[in-house]
Amino acid sequence: MSVARLLWSPELLTYDFGPGHPMAPARLDLTFRLADAFGLFDEPSLEVVRIPPSTDDLVRTVHDGDYVAAVRRADRTGEPDLVRGLGTEDNPVFAGMHEAASRLVSASVAAAEATWTGAAEHAVNIAGGMHHARRAGASGFCLYNDAAAAVQRLLDLGARRVAYVDLDAHHGDGVESIFWDDPRVLTVSVHQDGRSLFPGTGNPADTGGTAADCTAVNVALPPRTDSARWLRAVDAVLPLVLREFRPDAIVSQHGTDAHGNDPMADLNVGIDAQLTAASWVHDLAHELCEGRWVALGGGGYAVVDVVPLVWTALVAQAAHVPLAPATPLPEVWRTAAEEMSGLTPARALGKAPVVWRPWSEGYDPSDAVDRAVLATRRHVFPGLGLDPFLD
Repeated sequence: MSVARLLWSPELLTYDFGPGHPMAPARLDLTFRLADAFGLFDEPSLEVVRIPPSTDDLVRTVHDGDYVAAVRRADRTGEPDLVRGLGTEDNPVFAGMHEAASRLVSASVAAAEATWTGAAEHAVNIAGGMHHARRAGASGFCLYNDAAAAVQRLLDLGARRVAYVDLDAHHGDGVESIFWDDPRVLTVSVHQDGRSLFPGTGNPADTGGTAADCTAVNVALPPRTDSARWLRAVDAVLPLVLREFRPDAIVSQHGTDAHGNDPMADLNVGIDAQLTAASWVHDLAHELCEGRWVALGGGGYAVVDVVPLVWTALVAQAAHVPLAPATPLPEVWRTAAEEMSGLTPARALGKAPVVWRPWSEGYDPSDAVDRAVLATRRHVFPGLGLDPFLD
């Protein structure tokens, strides 16, 4: 058994909405190149595995058959289907879209299978995390919801409870909606308040369907939340609800667009804070799930200075060879990144560990982030048997 398995194939770069679209495949290419430059692929604890073929049956585990047929039709004809979100500015139609999107599903499902069967403790699909896609429609750059498919596969293999953790700046609305009425799935999303950012959802009062109340946990943070307050918010909610839920496996989404340099959101969460949160999810997987952890990519549009750094460090974290803050970036990668993008890359991975104040030190009613955290705790904690003020 390997410690970590990375699902990778060059064909992942075909998920491409075209020139000028924010979801650029260069994000993945630069990440793979950086991981290689750091020597991660030579680590005995990391196994790189090609992605198995996908099938429509696999996609239909979380999507309606009519929607899958509509994606195939748009792929074949080039005609938009606006009712289903195909051919919009966010989700342009492109040749090969069904195969490209279904490949992401196959990768995340294979990652889930590896962790459940014991082939690997942890598995990573940096191309995954398409968390906005719904059962019957595309949304927000996401055609098929590979994250939901990974969760569903774990359930189908015998998991009694699965936790989905979403650290993207945007609410993980698609995964939440697919499992809204399923008490076996806990969805935790830490995101920018939907009143100021797409998709406009993720209110702390949204806690799940009647049969699954308090299994949807939404931490909606104000714009410009910084690293220290973001970590405070994550720590004030995530470990407590996961420990109470006691999942058999964790699927996490690590979109990097909470970073202050990202053009698609308004948070100000640095690389070091994002890596700290990933390490917390990793630790919780070992504490609660015998290590069963599926880590996915997601959003993130600062293509050179943020995305590859966070996701390479995520792979290293999963392989138990974490990269220290301020680790210099290999010159061979910096040269390649500059040639590909025309931008001058950063010289180091982050800066230094973030100093933050834990919730146990007290609630500050004058702080907007604290008020957001308390709103989540008030709506969810009592239903889980937790005290919103003391726990």
